[in-house]
Parts: sequence; C-alpha cells; structure tokens
Amino acid sequence: MDNIWCIIPVYNNAGTVGTVARECRSHLPNVLVVDDGSTDADLQEIFADSDINVLRHRENRGKGAALKSGFNFAARHGARFAITIDGDGQHFPEDLLRFIPELREDTIIIGAREKVVGRMPGKSRFGRRFSDFWVRLETGRPVRDTQSGFRAYPVRHIKKLPLKCRRYDFEIEVLARAAWAGLKLKSIPVKVRYHGPEERVSGFRPLADNLRISLTHSRLIGRRMIPWPFKRLVPREFSPTELFRHPTRVLRRLLGENASPRGLAAAAWTGVFLGALPLISLHMITVLFVTMRLRLNRIMALSIQNICMPPLVPGICIAFGYYMRNGHVITQASIRQLGKEPLQRFFDWCVGSLVVAPALASICALIIFCTAKILERKQPRPDNPESEMRN
Repeated sequence: MDNIWCIIPVYNNAGTVGTVARECRSHLPNVLVVDDGSTDADLQEIFADSDINVLRHRENRGKGAALKSGFNFAARHGARFAITIDGDGQHFPEDLLRFIPELREDTIIIGAREKVVGRMPGKSRFGRRFSDFWVRLETGRPVRDTQSGFRAYPVRHIKKLPLKCRRYDFEIEVLARAAWAGLKLKSIPVKVRYHGPEERVSGFRPLADNLRISLTHSRLIGRRMIPWPFKRLVPREFSPTELFRHPTRVLRRLLGENASPRGLAAAAWTGVFLGALPLISLHMITVLFVTMRLRLNRIMALSIQNICMPPLVPGICIAFGYYMRNGHVITQASIRQLGKEPLQRFFDWCVGSLVVAPALASICALIIFCTAKILERKQPRPDNPESEMRN
C-alpha cells in the first residue's frame, strides 16, 4: 500500500476537499492534495494538523497541470500507482478499495459512474456518451465514462507519455496516448453523488473547455490517421507474423474486434462512406487503412463497401453532382457523352458524393446497428458480477 498514492486536484473546493482527503487517508497511507491556485482558502492551513501532503500552484494552471504535478511528486516518493479523485465530493472515497485489487502496471483503470445518488443532469449524460464515442474512435477500444476523474494510473508509464494538454482535455489525451503506447483501458463501476447546481463548485467552463476538448479530439483523430508508428511502452500481445503462423486465430480476432452494435455500425459507416467516394481502384486499400488506424471491424467495412460498386452508386453520385452543378437533371444525351466528357462526369461524381456518401453511409450504419442490437438481445447474457452495482 505504500507505493499507492491518492492524488486530489483541487480548485476552489475548500468546502468539500477536507472531508474527501481525510476519508481517502483512512483507506490509503499516502494522500496528496494539489491546490491549483485556489482563492477560496489556504489548504495548507486546512491540513496543517494532518499527515496529508499539500502541493500548491501559485496560479491556476488547469486540472491536467495539477495532475502532472501530482504524478511527479508521487513518483519522487516511490509511487508505482496513483489513484486520482476529484475534490468536489462527487465521488465516494470508499470506492478506492475497488481499484486496489485491479491495479496493473500496464492498465489505466477508470471509475465508471454507474450508481447515481441524486439526479444526473442531461448534459452530463450527453457529454459522457459524446466523449466515449470519440475515445473509442481514437483508441479502437470500448471504454465507459471517459470523463470520470476517478482513475488509477501506473505512474512509471504515464510519466513517459508525450502529454501536452494542461486542462480538462488532459483526461482525454492521456487515454488516447496510453492506448497507442500499448496500455490497457479498463472501467470498473463506482458510485457518484450529484449535488444541486447551487451546492456544487466547478471550475469547468462550458464554452471554453468544451471547445478545447473538441479540438483535442480532432487533433487526436488526425494523429491517429497519420501512418507513423507510435512509441510503445508495453510490448504487443501478438507479432505481425502471426497472420502467417496462425491465420485462423487472426481471422477470429478480426471477426470479433469491435463487434458491438456501435462498433459494427461505425465500421459500416466508414466502409460505405469511403466506398462511395471517387477513389477509383483505391477503395479497398483506403478502407483497410482507415479501419486499421481507427481499429474498426475490418471484415464489416470491407464487406459492406461492395454495395458501392459501379454502376449504381457512382451513377447516383454523378446524377446528384450534375444537378448540383447545372440546376437540372442529367439527360440521356449527357449520359451518352460520358465517354467524351470523362473529366466533367468525374467532377460530378466528386460533387455528388459529398451528399450521397454520408447519407448512404448513415442509412447503412443505422440498419446494421438495429440488426446487431436485435441479435444481441436474442443472445443469452452471461452472469455479470457487477450487475448489483449498476442497478
């Protein structure tokens, strides 16, 4: 237990952090409060009569910067793992005990807020789903509650990641870069308490921080698409030569990867969208490249993109593009001129695909999602040891 530290980043939560930190101290011997430039109280005075460590930033630098300072402090004092918990009283410190048996050097553990005390705001539900969707695209891994600040980190690996974000977007960036480096992402259920709007003090600025988080997602997706290898901190579980040594095993993995309804729908959307674009003779390799980078189900994407084969879908794209460019429907005479005006028809295809590709992809993805959801419900579910926690 001496190599496990509890880190509590705080900004203007003097009314709750004292109780949170002392309850955490009753479960772990090492507790660090990182005061990120609070102006409501002197936290060093609040904890003067305790053995809880306090680290202070002179000015507010952001939650990510506070967590980085906490990791550095804990590492200097021999920490192998750091469990972070917010100081606003939203989490239950006794749930620290749920993390300890799960701690691994190659895993980040996220406390998914499953059992809710109070009323969860609708914007929080949407924010969680939005964040989970993008993190799944960035990492290819289904993770629950990627916005939760109740987490366990392997300190040695986290300090080696090239983390640039300093505010709330840090908690998104660290998941993506950790997954790229080979670390596992795991969620465990924890309780959460939602106070009324008049009781809770939050440093989250909806407009600025949501914009910052959205830009971070865009940047991470862009990096994910660049075919440049990531520096791995954890060795791969299988080698690239496994395809030749165990082709059946690799095929089983491909069939099963991201095989949830959402994962299959995302793969179907990608396959149809790219299949409808005018990527002549490059459709298959493009679909394969994108699905590999985003860790989508390659079998689904490669199979469904075949519905976009000529002549139907390209013809629809050309017709739409012709109408958008000329203001009237394409005529038989224009069709007969196809061989004589290939550049104009190719340009029509490019323009029309901007409408047809996302529309057709969305329709196919919805059909795949609904079908997979129906089949999933018909499958018998195994006993879930966490079901009592979620109910």
